[in-house]
Amino acid sequence: MSWHTGRMPEPVTGPLAGLLVADFSRVLAGPYAAMTLGDLGADVIKVERPGAGDDTRSWGPPWVDGVATYYTALNRNKRSLTLDLSDPADRVLAVELAERADVLVENFRPGTLDRYGLGYEAVSANNPRLIYCSITGFGAATEEAADLSGYDLLVQAMSGLMSITGRPDGQPTKVGVAVVDHVTALQSTIGILAALDARHRTGLGQRVEVSLMGSALAALINQGSAHVGAGVVPGRMGNRHPSVAPYQTFPAADGWFVVACGNDGQFAKVAAAVGLPDLATDARFATNSARIANLDDLEAALVTAFSTGTVEHWIAALTAGGVPAGPINDIGQAFTDATRLGIAPVVTTEADGRLERTVRSPIGLSATPTSVRRNAPVLGEHDAELRTWLAAPR
Repeated sequence: MSWHTGRMPEPVTGPLAGLLVADFSRVLAGPYAAMTLGDLGADVIKVERPGAGDDTRSWGPPWVDGVATYYTALNRNKRSLTLDLSDPADRVLAVELAERADVLVENFRPGTLDRYGLGYEAVSANNPRLIYCSITGFGAATEEAADLSGYDLLVQAMSGLMSITGRPDGQPTKVGVAVVDHVTALQSTIGILAALDARHRTGLGQRVEVSLMGSALAALINQGSAHVGAGVVPGRMGNRHPSVAPYQTFPAADGWFVVACGNDGQFAKVAAAVGLPDLATDARFATNSARIANLDDLEAALVTAFSTGTVEHWIAALTAGGVPAGPINDIGQAFTDATRLGIAPVVTTEADGRLERTVRSPIGLSATPTSVRRNAPVLGEHDAELRTWLAAPR
């Protein structure tokens, strides 16, 4: 349980029940990290600008009952408190919230919150147990880094991610969602949870610093390692894989599907399934390294074979043979498949007669499960109760 007094209790049994999170962030990475903590049981107070709120409140379409679905995707399990940090009275309440919190999440430009008495050094002096998570675009090690704007598209471009996404003969392509923001949110959550665990041993909080650029570079995984370890500068390969084959999309007679063949044994099963067992013993294709070296020839042989059957036929044949293969779903089909497979990907909450459907947390905990207890809040929805609470003595 938290060390703070005057906490507004909630009937929560999640693993982070009793923790207070002050969410001073906006848009995606910070709000998603704070929402994840809320799903795990924390009491999250979202601090927003009066009259405007989080940028994503206006990021529509689509809208549901006048609320942008972009906003609801990132802000359930929170209470909204509007504070004008340029107003001295509101600034006092903001500092009070920070000094009562177990975790503070912010993604202002480096140095901004210091001007309001909300920087790490100032707040931690009065709240030494605070976990203070700062999310930036490019860190704060240099003036140039601190001045750069941290937008997902910009970082997808500057991190090299776009240079390896798309067809070789096409333009660099961004991923279809703000994947860098999402990865940064997850890295931030991991850092916060690690700091909380350290606090159990030391009694002290610490600062957690995560940048979009650093998160994007870490997310390059094998592509980044290929450069760091072997000096390779990867390029765009469409849906091919630089190190594994056949691991890509293929056209069947009526559409496209994927084959994710991860080893030589699985390739022998691919060859058998398409009626070309000799491919598995052909020197050009017998090993994964050989298949990569001769990928054009391999692809040509498989494209010809797959053209003789439907997507459904080939997925069934490959799956029966133990080869990972599947359809290329649209998002609606993806949710249908997930439901059929028992994943239950959607959660519905209701507040004041308004139903809100969001994507369920993928985290399963047997003893202390995640929960969705609140809709994403209306701007300033909890001002009265929270201002009263913060003005009261601790």
